[in-house]
Amino acid sequence: MNISITARKFKARETLKDFINGEVSSLEKFNDSILDADVILSFQNTHPSIKYAEIVLQVPGQTLTATEESDDFMKSVSAAVEKLSRQLEKLKTKKNVRIKE
Repeated sequence: MNISITARKFKARETLKDFINGEVSSLEKFNDSILDADVILSFQNTHPSIKYAEIVLQVPGQTLTATEESDDFMKSVSAAVEKLSRQLEKLKTKKNVRIKE
């Protein structure tokens, strides 16, 4: 899986990048055919204390997206990864149901 991290209007620290790589890599246990992961970090224009994390996953035949906001980038990334894990579980369940039919 290729993981690309984009930080809008700031430069992300290595510790944040390492954290993101670890969190996003943990999604491979739900689906090992993830092709790409794009992580976009940004601030809200009106409230710079609110931090957004958007993760876009490319899975064969589909694109999964999760967006989360909080007061810390690590919290936002963790919550977005949690959303994506639920989406991957649902996708896996749908595939298994189709195979059984």
